[in-house]
Amino acid sequence: MRLIGMLDAWNEQRASPRAEELGFDERFGLMVDAEDLYRETRRLKRVLNEAKLKQSNACIEGIDYPPKRRLDKAVVRQLGTCRWVKEARNISVSGATGTGKTYVACALAHQACRKGYRALYRRMPTLFRELRLARADGTHPRLMARYARMTVLVIDFGIAPLTDQDRQDLLELLDDRYDAGSVIISGQLPPEKWHEYIDDPTLADAICDRVLHRVHKLKLSGPSRRKDPPAKN
Repeated sequence: MRLIGMLDAWNEQRASPRAEELGFDERFGLMVDAEDLYRETRRLKRVLNEAKLKQSNACIEGIDYPPKRRLDKAVVRQLGTCRWVKEARNISVSGATGTGKTYVACALAHQACRKGYRALYRRMPTLFRELRLARADGTHPRLMARYARMTVLVIDFGIAPLTDQDRQDLLELLDDRYDAGSVIISGQLPPEKWHEYIDDPTLADAICDRVLHRVHKLKLSGPSRRKDPPAKN
């Protein structure tokens, strides 16, 4: 049955003289708790490894809130419940370079993993490169299915111009996720400038509609945090 957590707890009890002071029910309860913890730890390690978060150590407890950052702690605490994931809502994290956008995005994705969801992080150039290669070798449907299985998809927006194929790929990706999964988009451009960046009125309307129809907007301010890295992010 592979009850490794229970076995470890049993061996610990056998090695501890104080365990004899506990009744059978108490000792068995501790063993069950140990097995639950063991399985949850393994699950979280597996989904975080799958997520490939750029900031692998990011967590919502590590986010700080200096006044210049203009990040509302109550809003982050509410997002930490992951109700937005359950409701298939999206998040945009924007701000100048160095304000910690990627950290916040990864922290929210990490929290979703802790709550039992699957997540995946991709920089936009990497995302489009994977799709181009998949289209070339015939694995495009399989790759799109993999993206669709992720409850939370984190896309780190770039500022390089998009090609016609990039726009089409982005629309298809977001269309597959509409009402079925959540997207976190981080980048320097705020949502108000996405339309201009996409640079195709028809596709921009379609792309923005699928994200901004139900989005929580986080806009970070303040100086670059890379100049004097704080204890938190």
